[in-house]
Amino acid sequence: MSAAKAPTAVAPRRILRRGEVTMRTGLSNTTIHREIQAGRFPKAVPLGRRAVGWLEHEVEAWLESRAGRRDA
Repeated sequence: MSAAKAPTAVAPRRILRRGEVTMRTGLSNTTIHREIQAGRFPKAVPLGRRAVGWLEHEVEAWLESRAGRRDA
């Protein structure tokens, strides 16, 4: 008899708006834009004609990488 696999829980993905990103990272809007252009910060996700957001898990991963550099 085979055991039934339990469904795996998928963590909900949140989108953070610019104010939340600046609050969490401590970066200004200008610095965020500059870091995106340099490929050092996650790209924004278009939400509408004039709205963008960032995937929370990507921002969190960026923060973790920064903390890892501090501890190295």
